[in-house]
Amino acid sequence: MAEIMYWEALQRAHDEEMARDPLVICMGEDIGVAGGTYKATKGLFEKYGPLRVMDTPISENSYTGLGIGASFLGVRPIIEIMSVNFAWLAMDQMFNSAAKVRYMSGGQLTAPVVFRSPGGSAHQLGAQHSARMEKVFMGIAGLRVVTPSNPKQAYGLLKSAVRSDDPVFINEHELMYNMKGEVPEGEYFHPLEGSEITRPGTDITLFGYNISVHWCLKAAEILASQYNISAEVVDLYALSPLDRAGIKKSVSKTHRAVIAEEDEAPCGVGSEVMAIINEECFFDLDAAPVRVHSALVPQPYNHKLELAAIPDHEDVVNAVLKLFGKA
Repeated sequence: MAEIMYWEALQRAHDEEMARDPLVICMGEDIGVAGGTYKATKGLFEKYGPLRVMDTPISENSYTGLGIGASFLGVRPIIEIMSVNFAWLAMDQMFNSAAKVRYMSGGQLTAPVVFRSPGGSAHQLGAQHSARMEKVFMGIAGLRVVTPSNPKQAYGLLKSAVRSDDPVFINEHELMYNMKGEVPEGEYFHPLEGSEITRPGTDITLFGYNISVHWCLKAAEILASQYNISAEVVDLYALSPLDRAGIKKSVSKTHRAVIAEEDEAPCGVGSEVMAIINEECFFDLDAAPVRVHSALVPQPYNHKLELAAIPDHEDVVNAVLKLFGKA
């Protein structure tokens, strides 16, 4: 195992897949000469040239549509949208073309295209650059949605996504690109479906994805050391499809659940997980599931207000203590 940063894991996956298959290309704003806003394509322009690492205009709908059209002919584009906030401009192409073409063509056409985009609250980027949009993408039939929480997943999920014949949206978090973690030195492919138990436990399940997995892990440490509560942490790295069986298995064992997310609550990942728990585990529950989420406000620019709007590990701890009647 080699310990590398999240962005380095993405860059390595790009490089390996482009070296293997000349039909794998990259497209996006500032991904070429500049190496990408978060360095995920660093060095690829010099190695593969402008025909395979394409710097595009600031026109998300146009270059996303161009990449999707190329995928119909066998090209495998990795399209980087610089910020998920700008993905709104490309949704017509992503949702009405890429996600639906296999069904509408009776299987005659596929769209083996990967969309990568960072989202979430970074440091005072304001309301128009801090979106959490996973809830939008995971509701689209025909589109796979994954969200890596560590460098190993970032590497393995991108490699699996490139080789998938389905369109895949990879939701990354802006605060995680410099996170370090172990990645296998040989090729590694992470499954595009499922979930991972990152910490086993017996008393309660803490569900998270991307950055909220780390809140849950920190909360689990505090709960174990200070309150003698054994929390199981489940990483929901695949948001579409959600791991219904994995959710059921964990909650049926622990009988309690907290779902933590940085997104706002309405119509979100937490809502869907709670629905699955209600449908699959209702009679196993010792208490109603609880969600930990951001305030339903446009993301503030003011630093203190920004912190007040976003949950963290302390909110997860407090939610668990309330479930156990200790708060």
